[in-house]
Amino acid sequence: MHLKLDENANVVKPASMTKQLVSNDPTTGAEVWSGAIGDAAAEVATARAAWAGWAAHSVAFRIEALRRFANVVRKAEEEFASLIAKETGKPFWEAKTEVAAVINKVEISIDAYAERTPQRRLEAALGNKIAVRHKPHGVLAVLGPYNFPAHLPNGHIVPALIAGNAVVFKPSEKAPATGAMLVDCFHQAGIPEGVVRLLIGGPEQGKALASEPGIDGLLFTGSARAGMSLHRQFADMPHKILALELGGNNPLVVWQAKDIPAAAAIVIQSAYLSAGQRCTAARRLIVEDGAHDELLDAVQSLIGRIIVDQPFADPPPFMGPVVDNASADHVQEQWLELMMRGGKPLVRLDRSVADRPYLTPALIDVTDVRDRPDEEIFGPVLQLIRVKDFDAAINEANNTRFGLAASLIGGSPELYDKFWANVRAGVINWNKPTNGAPSNAPFGGIGLSGNHRPSAFYAADYCAYPVTSSEADNLRGAIGQGLRDPNELEN
Repeated sequence: MHLKLDENANVVKPASMTKQLVSNDPTTGAEVWSGAIGDAAAEVATARAAWAGWAAHSVAFRIEALRRFANVVRKAEEEFASLIAKETGKPFWEAKTEVAAVINKVEISIDAYAERTPQRRLEAALGNKIAVRHKPHGVLAVLGPYNFPAHLPNGHIVPALIAGNAVVFKPSEKAPATGAMLVDCFHQAGIPEGVVRLLIGGPEQGKALASEPGIDGLLFTGSARAGMSLHRQFADMPHKILALELGGNNPLVVWQAKDIPAAAAIVIQSAYLSAGQRCTAARRLIVEDGAHDELLDAVQSLIGRIIVDQPFADPPPFMGPVVDNASADHVQEQWLELMMRGGKPLVRLDRSVADRPYLTPALIDVTDVRDRPDEEIFGPVLQLIRVKDFDAAINEANNTRFGLAASLIGGSPELYDKFWANVRAGVINWNKPTNGAPSNAPFGGIGLSGNHRPSAFYAADYCAYPVTSSEADNLRGAIGQGLRDPNELEN
């Protein structure tokens, strides 16, 4: 076999030798997109070379570039949403809300940068001044998830770029086409290709990117298990920023709700939107034992009406499949484990289409299950837990290593105050779904849900670091203590 060499005597690989990552439509199995697997070191080196020029521009210049990006996405809104729906299986209407969030993130991030990283000048004694300004870190790696493959990584990338960083973005191997289109939109807006780099690949490329000496930080959205691994990896690198946005085993407490149909609707939204593939989805429904039958009947009635179908179906579905067969298999295994431990199915979890990852919404009573697994079931499974009083409801809500989202449905203002004060979570709602988190507020959790680096509006905090400067127009220097008298030295 004769190998073709380039001018530097490097082997030129034919297209057939280049490893490809293929993305498939979960509803049909058909190929959606394919692309060459990238090299982390090369992408980081390219971003490193481009970073200084981008950081040298004014904030106003960078903001204008990001506004052009929002316009590019706006013009491609239908195409972008269609791609997200095809690649992830989420309903088209929901994919459109994700693209809208990508667009809206720009103005929100501009406001956040001004509020969270302002320049400050303070007066000090003798005409001196204290200045507080912010600098970008350099090259930031972004690892994105598949459930919101555009919105969530975009929530890291936009504030990072405004602050003056370059970015190397590796999308989830389950949604690479969406990641590729997102990066292309940045480039179409005139943001230099070296400043936003796309790394295609699987876990191996993700690990390589996280290990690259040339990155100055890592911004990650994904599972708690992966987050813990990254935390250990970065333990001896305190000079690198690490922002972890992880999952949740989120409680939804329904207590003394007067409007049962409304309460049931919020339960359904909390548990089953995006086929349960939201880090803020309700995993545990906590109710007052003996006073829950009416709510349970209403919830089960709504579950029976939920349309599970392909993204573009008519009528539009409430939820589509989970992202792939492996994910569906894992959710089914977790469901079976709950039953093996004594859980009582109220609405069974079914695989409605053979060989495809469609799962029906499920409800299981785990009140009497001993040693319940404290795990995030990333799919349409809701666990019912009956308790005797409100104190027990709060204790049960806190019976988790996670701490992302929690909601109280019903109750009085006084009861909500007690709930808010005692529940450990970073997002606590009242009479709203657990997954109702606004982008113009901080978003993050405690425990296994994050590392105290909240994103959304507070992403500006981890995209730049503060620099404090003491400054004086005139040079003054004197040492008042600890020196010998110069006359003594002459003697």
